[in-house]
This record gives sequence, structure tokens and C-alpha cells, in this order.
Amino acid sequence: MEKRKRIRTDNLAFNIYFSLSVLYLEILFRITTVGNLFSIGLVYTTLFSIAYGSLGYLFSTISKNTKINRIVAGVLVVGTSLAYIVQFLIYKQFKQFYDINTMSGGAGDALTSYFKELLALIFLKGGLFIILLMAVPAAIFFVFQRGGLVPLPSTKRTRILTVIYSLAIYIFAVLFVLMHPALNLAYHEQYNFQTAVSEFGLISGLRLDVQSHIFGEDYSFDNPDVPVVPESTEPEETEGTEPTEETTEPVIEYGYNMLDLDFDALNKKASSEQKKLNDYVSSLTPSKQNEFTGLFKGKNLIMISAEAFSAEVIDPELTPTLYRLANQGIQFTDYYQPASAGTTGGEYQNIFGMLPTSGGKSFKNTADNLNYFTMGSQLNRLGYYGKAFHNNSYTYYSRNKTHVNLGYSDGFMGYGNGMEAYVKKAWPQSDYEMFSGTLPTYIDKEHFNVYYMTVSGHSNYTKSGNSMTKRHWDRVAHLPYSDTVKGYLAANLDFEDAMTYLVAELEAKGIADDTVICISTDHFPYGLDNDAKLGDMPYLSELYGYEVTNYFQRDHSRLIIWSGCLEDMEPIVVDTPTFGCDILPTLSNLFGLEYDSRLMVGRDVFSDAMPLVWNANYEWKTELGTYYATKGKFVPATEDTVIPEGYVASIKAIVKNKMTYSSGVLKTDYFRLLFG
Repeated sequence: MEKRKRIRTDNLAFNIYFSLSVLYLEILFRITTVGNLFSIGLVYTTLFSIAYGSLGYLFSTISKNTKINRIVAGVLVVGTSLAYIVQFLIYKQFKQFYDINTMSGGAGDALTSYFKELLALIFLKGGLFIILLMAVPAAIFFVFQRGGLVPLPSTKRTRILTVIYSLAIYIFAVLFVLMHPALNLAYHEQYNFQTAVSEFGLISGLRLDVQSHIFGEDYSFDNPDVPVVPESTEPEETEGTEPTEETTEPVIEYGYNMLDLDFDALNKKASSEQKKLNDYVSSLTPSKQNEFTGLFKGKNLIMISAEAFSAEVIDPELTPTLYRLANQGIQFTDYYQPASAGTTGGEYQNIFGMLPTSGGKSFKNTADNLNYFTMGSQLNRLGYYGKAFHNNSYTYYSRNKTHVNLGYSDGFMGYGNGMEAYVKKAWPQSDYEMFSGTLPTYIDKEHFNVYYMTVSGHSNYTKSGNSMTKRHWDRVAHLPYSDTVKGYLAANLDFEDAMTYLVAELEAKGIADDTVICISTDHFPYGLDNDAKLGDMPYLSELYGYEVTNYFQRDHSRLIIWSGCLEDMEPIVVDTPTFGCDILPTLSNLFGLEYDSRLMVGRDVFSDAMPLVWNANYEWKTELGTYYATKGKFVPATEDTVIPEGYVASIKAIVKNKMTYSSGVLKTDYFRLLFG
């Protein structure tokens, strides 16, 4: 009897220990990453933690052999703490959580390339203290496993009761989530890892991620059958006024940017998922061509993804060339680059015109796909010479496999397969050296189409840790900023010098008017801040000049599309919301290419398509206002903005459809069905 009582007591203590350990780790993790401890997310996290803790106890006491139970318990305890420590370090470095795809897609590269930065996070920025705190549950287990925390074999009755108890709490937690309309969407059909971890806890986020991998997507599309824009009204006639004589100009009837696709015939050889994609695409209305269609027809293209570039780098005194390109080219005054999956995610948006729905593996998964609509592929079909360049390791993020499949006729060069002839070994490497070294290889081609992924603007932004910051420090030392922000600006001056060289050489060759330069960032400068919680990003807020409290504020940037021919024209200003996914359709239209606007989730910004920006958290922005998904709140653009009935529900459905389509194109190699 005494022994049975002791077993019950020890099992109860071990059950409580497991649940409290998970809850402790979740709370500590929440405080040290996203903050916002006292919110509704804490309730969900607490409930799920208790449920998971009970399951941990169950797995640790299921064997009749206490030694085996101790091994299982030790693995679970240590493994759980390690999961929180790894995600904590990832968040500190990259300012986002890494899902399974992103972890498996780039963890090895990140570990080797950012080893020094990770050591700095651990030993120089208070990380070691947090890591030690996260190791407390494991330490308690190993210290006290002979004094009360003993995973003794549980009885059949105890196991059944534990399952019922854990399941009941889990069901209660899910039902509680269902009561919150916005978070219910994030938990189910609009699941995304960032929101799941922030609102439901790390273990719930990982569970939902595994669940999404196992069950996949059904590629079902909603029907946004409500009007999404206010109906225009004719101006009222004023009584007593005389009609005025108006000059009539001929009305130009523009055609549609669409291809002749026989979806009925395509369905005969399509998979069930691809048939759903076909049905969705065929239901869409293509956007129209316009006065800017073919403006750049026959011109050369230099497309650039600039590492951690931001609108605030552009300055008439500090960066006169970038200022010239931004203000004498097409001016984008409300541009965003949603941060997802780090650099490779930003590249994915710029090149493929879609959000990386498979996280860090999105770009990698294109290596064997038919990438029909990249600018490399489209201009290659017109006989352009093409090549992609990068001044960091050519194998990083498997670019040696992905960037040779972007349609560029002469493949891809990075550091290790040719770039080392032009760029000195350093961290980060010089953009100026890359451009000055590689430009002569294509500038004399009759038509060229090249792509650059830069690296000079990469963190960290200290003279000791960034060769570009050290190189250009004297040019920023006088600026009224902190050393961290000055270090960031100094690193970007190498990109400024590269652009100065590039434009000067184009002008010297007499081809500046026949060449287009397109520059977009890959993500916001996440390396500025250590913590980088929304509302607690001091250096980024210093750079931006305002407190950064939401993702749209954080991810705002500047898109540059310039050609020498634009400098003699009236300024072209795009003041509607635009983002990285709009680059591909906009360039396709400007170059007068044959493409189908229905097959792209972004829009040609000069077309009649509705301006719409969104991110992987299902937040979105239009001309009428901004929707914050986790709050379920829509904020009109102004107090006087008229919002049509059903507008928010309709845009939410459109965004969900575009996310589903982006995923389907990638996972089913959809363009191979259409054009292969």
C-alpha cells in the first residue's frame, strides 16, 4: 500500500513537473521573443502547455522498466529545451521563427555563415543567461530524478485518465480558439507558422506545421462574390450652368494581358490539384494593357535584389546615385517587401512574383520546376544573353541548383565558381567589386538580361564585424545617428558605389537609355536590432524616424525602376500600395512581353487591377485601408473613406485564394502543365 501510494505521489509530481516545465519554457520564450505576455495568446499557450505536458508524462511512464522511462523522459526534457533555445537564437538573428521547411532548407547554411553572429548573440548580448534559464527544467530533472521526479511505470488506469485529461484540456483550448474569429482562421485554413507560435506557443506552432505537412493542402478556393470597390458615380449637374465645350480625344481600347489557354484540354492531363488551379485561374478576369505597355520593349534589364536595403538609405547627399535612380525613374511611394524566410524568401518574391508559401524551401523547390515567367526565362525566349550573379558563396541556399534554373542563358556565378576572380574574400563581400568585375562580361552584348543578389548590406553593422562598415565609416561618422545605424548606412554605401559605377559605364557606352535597372530589397534590415519585437525595435525605429509597431511599418521600403529614357519624361509616380510580388507582372508589361496576368498573384501597377499588398500572416492593405489579421481589425485609410458592404470579407477571400494558388504553383509544378 505504501509503495503504491509513493508511486501515485511520484507520478503526480512528475506530471505536474512536465506541464509546468512546458508552460515555463513557453512564457520565457514569449517574453524573450515576441513579448506581449499579457494577451489572449497567453491563455491559449497555458492550456496547450498543460495538455502537452501531460502527454510528455504519459510517454515517460509507459514502460514497465524505470530505466527506459528515465531515458525517454531525459530525451523529451532535453529535446524540448533545445527546441526553445534554437528558435530563440533564430529569432534573435533573423527576427522570425523558422518552420520545418525553413529549418531543413537553410539551417546548415545559417549555422556556418552566421556562426560568429550566433556566438555574439550567446556571449555578448545576454543570450547565455536566457539559454541557462531555458535549461532549468532539464537541470531540475537530472538533479531531482532520485528525489521525487522519478518516471515510475504508470498503471493502465493512470494512462487512460491521463489521455482523457490531456485530451479534454486540448479540446477546451481548441474550442476557446474557435471563439476568436481571427485566431480561429490562423489556427485552421489560414495557418501560418509566425502567428501560430506568437499566439498559441512554440509547441503548438510545430504541431500545426507537422500537421500541415502530413495532410497537405486541399487547394480549395473561396468565392469572393461581393463587390470589392465602391461604384463610381457620375458628377451631378448643377442647375443653371451652361454646358462647356470639351475637346474629345480618341479612346484607346487596350487588350488584355492574357494567353490563349485551353483549360478543358489541360484538365485531361492535369492532377486533381492542378484541375482546381485551372478552375481558379479560368475564373479570374485578366488585367488590361495600358499606356505603359511596351515602354521598355527591346531594352536591356539589370535586376537587383539588394541585401537589407531600405528606403532610408536613399539620400541626396549620402547616396546621390540611388537618389537619382529613385526620383528620376518610376517613383514608388507606398512599397512593401514582406519579410518571410529571410533572404531567400525576398528573392523568391522578386523573381517569381509570389510569396514563399513553403518557407525556406520555396526557392529550393523550384530547382526542378519549369520557371516559365521569370524575367530570365521570358527574355531568354527573345534571344537575350542572360546571367545571374552573387558575391557570396555560390552554394549558399543551394543557389548552385536553383539559380541555374531561372532561365538565364549563361547560368549563375557566385563566390566559388568564378566570382572570386573579381571579389576579395571578406565578410560581407563588396558589391562594388562584383559589379565592376562582372559588368564587362555582358555590357557589349546586343541584348542582355542579368540578375544580381548583393551582400554588402548584410549585418552585423560594426566596424569589427562588417568589412563594408569599416571601409566606409568615415563617410557616415558625422551623421546624427547611433553607431549601429551609422554602421548600417556605411555598409550600404558599397552598393551606392556599385550603382555609381554601373550608371557611369552605361552612360559611357551610350546605352543608359536602352537599359532598365530594377532594385528591390530582400527584407527589412533585421540585423539592426537584437530583440526586434514590434514596438521594441529602437535602431530600426531610429532609422525609419518613427516607432515601428506593425508589420507594414516594418516592411515598408522603396522599389526602384529606372532607365535613362525616363529622365526626359514627366515623372511617373505610383502612389498606390505595391509590393515585391508586383515586380514581375509590372516588368512583364513594361517590356511588352506575352504573359497571362491571371497566372500571377501580383499586379501590373499600371493596369486596372486592384492595388493589394499582403503578407504571410494574412494581413493586407489596399487603397481603402489595412487589415490586421490577428486582431481581426480593419482600419480605413482615412476617417472619410467609404467602405462598401462586404468589402473586408471579399478581400480576405481574395488573399486566401492568392496564397493557396502560390502554394499550388510551387508544389505541383503548375507551369509545366500549362507550357511544358
